[in-house]
Amino acid sequence: MPFDAIVAVARKEKRLMLTEVEAKQALKEAGIDVVDTRLAKDKAEAQRIAREIGYPVVLKIVSPDIIHKSDIGGVKVGLADEAAVSTAFDEIMAATKKANAKANVHGVAVQAMAKQGTEVILGMSKDPQFGPVLMFGLGGVLVEVLKDVAFRIVPLTPRDAGQMVREIKGYPVLEGYRGQDPADVARLEQAILTLSEFVEGHPEIKELDMNPIFAYKDGIAAVDARIVLEDEAAS
Repeated sequence: MPFDAIVAVARKEKRLMLTEVEAKQALKEAGIDVVDTRLAKDKAEAQRIAREIGYPVVLKIVSPDIIHKSDIGGVKVGLADEAAVSTAFDEIMAATKKANAKANVHGVAVQAMAKQGTEVILGMSKDPQFGPVLMFGLGGVLVEVLKDVAFRIVPLTPRDAGQMVREIKGYPVLEGYRGQDPADVARLEQAILTLSEFVEGHPEIKELDMNPIFAYKDGIAAVDARIVLEDEAAS
């Protein structure tokens, strides 16, 4: 589904935050490598998608009313077979109902269980004076603890992307610190440029982040994604 169509659905439902499935679909269409993630509206569909994607899989609640999915028990990882998916689906729905009985539930996201890589974050926020600003840094909890991030104003040049990656203090981790595999820096730089082009072309996006992105020695994969839209009056 094209991004404009995804936005139209969100507008019709009077919500500013896209679901994780929608956000990943938009980023995939833009040319960013994301983990295969699909929406299942019921248990049977979740099992079918899991078979198609291939085990192990992750299940996550998809609801505009549930922001912190892990905190309420809305995420189940490492599901290795159909029975595990069935149990996880029931547990997620029960946890969601307990957390918010009136939550609007779209279903569950079924995604491939990505192999661990070096975690980085890539995102965008809007500065009142300069407009869209991209941010890059080490991902996961490290971004909150270390705040080791680099910023650039959109649109970015290849030189900007290269500088962003290399100016964080954690860059040695990306080079392959103490025997770890180095990250695919070229793919990270390309993802930064692709994101710059994407947000420049879509002023209706207010905030965006991908955290974490797993960086491997031969590619990257965005594991989680979030996109917030502007109010219609501001876009």
